[in-house]
Amino acid sequence: MITRESILEALKAVREPTLRRGLAELGLIRDVVAREGSASLTVVLHPDSMNRTEDLQRELVSALEGIGAAAPHFRYRVMTEHEKADALSKLHPEGERASVPNEGKPAAPVKGHGAGLEKNALLSPESGVEFIAIASGKGGVGKSTVTVNLAAALARKGKRVGLIDADIYGFSVPDMMGIEERPEQVGDKILPVCRFGVKVISMGFFVEDNSPIVWRGPMLGKMLRNFFAEIEWGELDYLLLDLPPGTGDVALDVHQMIPQSKEIIVTTPHATAAFVAARAGAMAIKTNHDIIGVVENMSYYECGNCGNREYIFGRGGGGRLAETLHTDLLAQFPLGAPDNHPSEPDFSPSIYKASTATGQAYDELAEAVIARCGK
Repeated sequence: MITRESILEALKAVREPTLRRGLAELGLIRDVVAREGSASLTVVLHPDSMNRTEDLQRELVSALEGIGAAAPHFRYRVMTEHEKADALSKLHPEGERASVPNEGKPAAPVKGHGAGLEKNALLSPESGVEFIAIASGKGGVGKSTVTVNLAAALARKGKRVGLIDADIYGFSVPDMMGIEERPEQVGDKILPVCRFGVKVISMGFFVEDNSPIVWRGPMLGKMLRNFFAEIEWGELDYLLLDLPPGTGDVALDVHQMIPQSKEIIVTTPHATAAFVAARAGAMAIKTNHDIIGVVENMSYYECGNCGNREYIFGRGGGGRLAETLHTDLLAQFPLGAPDNHPSEPDFSPSIYKASTATGQAYDELAEAVIARCGK
């Protein structure tokens, strides 16, 4: 059986072309997904090595064939300055150690509301990062599906995208995106997991066996602040936040911590869902957050054989909500699920491929978001 551990063990002898040390030893093999008879992974490379991926791939394929991984899938990306410093520190533990960013410094404090965030460059309005909170009035409307697919679509448009699964009680983003690995810690920072070009962090990475989170409000805010202060996000254009449904503690913390954040409200066409979603929109308005628009999910079911549409949850809820909030109805997505197969290298249960009709609709939503954010 192919496992993450067997993949890393098989690749121990494969060296980073420029640094001349093992990729696994330097921690440069990421996003490892083991499937029956196959594997996929990301290889992080020194900038000078990017023109040598063809030779490197032959080595990787040969190594993985030894454990029965047929037709493995590889992605390559250039290491960040932080990753380069960390790799050099492993090559020269004494001589290069001082060049590692934040080495020996404590993580940003998280005591008290907003503590440790005042000097956080990511949250500064001057950072240039567009924060977009995806909110809904109630659960079960597909808010997380909209979030992960919008994030992936923005990444396909060449944007640098981060995603915080801020639904701490009901985290689902790692599973929806097919993420099986955990974030890595480098110095006093945690590197988010990169999937479909999106940097992802979630409470789901820090609990075992799908255990429940039994916390009161202050602990939720503390974890959210940690997601800003202790994660090495790098350079971002957009940071999406998948909020829990309703107008509770986490939503309030986001409004207070990121006053420049924008919002997208998700609903279904059902009148009651739209009525409840209006509360989330009203909260955004009261806290002076710009509402980019409304997304109506599960708008209809389309028959795969005849193409006829059935409006299972009624019609018009998204449009009425947009009118109530004095904003635009940005998109209407059908009821359904991606036709992805577990044997695919980049399998995920919820990400629509760009070649599908729904995937193209999410690309159009991403274009609308980019236009409204001016980025």
